[in-house]
Amino acid sequence: MFKISAFSRLSKVSLKTLRYYDQIGILKPRKVDHDTGYRYYSADQLLELNRILMYKELGFTLPQVSQLLQEDITLENIQGMFKLKRSEIQQIIDTEQAKLLRIEERMQLIEQEGQLETGQEIRIKAEGAQSFLYQKAYGREEDIPNLIRQMDQSITKEIRGCIQGTQVVLWREIDGKEDEFEFEVGYFLTCELRTTPEPFELRTLSPEPMMATMVFHSDSTFDGAACVHLAKWIEANNYQINENEAGRELYVLLSPEQDAKCIEIQIPIRTR
Repeated sequence: MFKISAFSRLSKVSLKTLRYYDQIGILKPRKVDHDTGYRYYSADQLLELNRILMYKELGFTLPQVSQLLQEDITLENIQGMFKLKRSEIQQIIDTEQAKLLRIEERMQLIEQEGQLETGQEIRIKAEGAQSFLYQKAYGREEDIPNLIRQMDQSITKEIRGCIQGTQVVLWREIDGKEDEFEFEVGYFLTCELRTTPEPFELRTLSPEPMMATMVFHSDSTFDGAACVHLAKWIEANNYQINENEAGRELYVLLSPEQDAKCIEIQIPIRTR
């Protein structure tokens, strides 16, 4: 048996918290000395306390923890809860990191004062009709990496053998939404699939005779400024954006060992 002070030191849980857990009945001491009032805990109660702390980490309230302890949930179920919580937290981290990246890009765009980076070039190119396997989604620009990641988790072996390595995102504005877009996230196909498995959709993209395009590395500070320069170039060269067609972003993985990618932005245009 350990006095509450020793149990607190072993568990790294404060005396105040242990007394409160005793008060609400989720972790009562194994023995209480009626003469001195001292609380005594056994070593196996460290495991009970650890389970309480695990549930708290998962976001359960203390009344909920009390109920869960009575249900005696298996370790396998607890591991499943932690995996789900880990996935939720990772998604939050990815979203916040994307926001930080966008803030840096906006700051760099201000500092650049519209100056084009060395080596960046805008070109006009044509795209032929292409078979496009995709998933539809709605969100903001910073959601694109997570949308691509979610799609890749659904790619089967058959699909993998029929796609180019280029990840493709088509995006359109949504009426009434200032910062939200309609996305189609997917791949161009190089062969015909026997079926179109859920949750994918398949369609043929019509030919695009004129696309204003620009290519840069994903780690380039040019990312935030690309659309600004494209817009200025389109305007200066007397073109108009073809609003009936979706803009495109193509992501090409440069190395299997790294996350670095080459990004190509494509804006459909027409003469005035």
